[in-house]
Amino acid sequence: MPLDYAKPDGKQITLTVSGMGSLSSPHFLLVNPGGPGASGLGTEKLVFSQLPQDVAQQYAVFSFDPRGIGASTPVSCGDTSKLTPHPAAPYQPAGLPQEREREDLAKQIAAQCAENGKDLLPHLTTENAARDMDRIREALGKDKIDYLGYSYGTKLGATYATLFPAHTGRMILDSVVDPTVTTYQTQFQQNAALQARAEQLFAWTAERDSTYHLGATPSAVKASWNELREKLAAQPAGGKTGVSELDDLLSSAMYGDWAWPSLMQAVASHRGGDSTGLNIAAGQAQYAVDPGQLAYNCADAGWPRNWATWHADTAKSATAAPLFAWLNSWYSAPCAFWRVPPSPEVRIGSAPVPPILLLQGKDDAATPLAGAQRMHRVLRGSSLLVDGGGNHAAYLNEANPCVDDKAAHYLLTGELPADGTCPAGGEEAAPSGG
Repeated sequence: MPLDYAKPDGKQITLTVSGMGSLSSPHFLLVNPGGPGASGLGTEKLVFSQLPQDVAQQYAVFSFDPRGIGASTPVSCGDTSKLTPHPAAPYQPAGLPQEREREDLAKQIAAQCAENGKDLLPHLTTENAARDMDRIREALGKDKIDYLGYSYGTKLGATYATLFPAHTGRMILDSVVDPTVTTYQTQFQQNAALQARAEQLFAWTAERDSTYHLGATPSAVKASWNELREKLAAQPAGGKTGVSELDDLLSSAMYGDWAWPSLMQAVASHRGGDSTGLNIAAGQAQYAVDPGQLAYNCADAGWPRNWATWHADTAKSATAAPLFAWLNSWYSAPCAFWRVPPSPEVRIGSAPVPPILLLQGKDDAATPLAGAQRMHRVLRGSSLLVDGGGNHAAYLNEANPCVDDKAAHYLLTGELPADGTCPAGGEEAAPSGG
């Protein structure tokens, strides 16, 4: 692949692709798990194994590491393992010194990424990744490529469809990114959605007070959670799980309610004097620098290169989303000091696209429903099927017949279902106004 599509005969990079199924299959389904910057290798095996038999007979499934990721000429930010000791400082700064400490960390990460990424960083963009997908299509010998994208993968897929509508086959976009705002704005949309999802967790826990003993009402559970945060801020569990590590754990659990029992059991056990589960879970959820994710995010022109703007926006967001606003901003804070100029983005939907199926969880916090509704509007002719639950990237993972059967019918026939809603229990879809 050319590093720079404006110089197709210039420096080349490697893109690694993996597939499952028969090369004689009539359809090739290319899968992207999101991120941005997540490795795709292995996703093809998972998806292929979960496809209904009649669909699997018609499809081979492929995935790839996008440029800059894993086995595809990876980008590096150098050794960042020592930059974030644990327990880490609280995400919400108690004052200017704590904020400056994290601000300096963001500057250092940005500097290391610039030093180690060098020529690669300017070319890690969604548009280039979409152009790489078309090279994959050509290499596979297909006139049209079918596609399944999760989360950020929905932005990548919609960008591909906009650039290459004539080569776009059947496309499913699950947990849909808002195409009308910048990724900087997206993180503030997430904050309120994450806070609402946490309130659902507290209500769920209250209904199970006989199991977890954290409170019989949502407000009582929330009070127990905030009490734990204060205690861990003063005295980290095992000397390594402080308030920031607990916040990381809560943030991770917002992606799927399957994680709620183990989270609340770890909290309940800690209150009973056993911190083992909490320490293990928090260690698994700790924030780590992801150079690929930063590279793709920071390429967006929407990220202010001015920390004062970030501070003001985050402080405002924290009034409605106190558990997540500062956490979310610090995850992406190196973008405020990114040394690579931003790149223009493809305006999704600026060209007519083939029929596309959008799948979206009603209470998904990582990609809120409003973003999927906006994608539905800009991708004219698309259908939006809403899962009544709140899990992120749920297609083929929840065994919801209402969603899975309609998606399978689309993959087999190319016929889109009507806009509708599938309750989380998998009941028959109800019509929706879209």
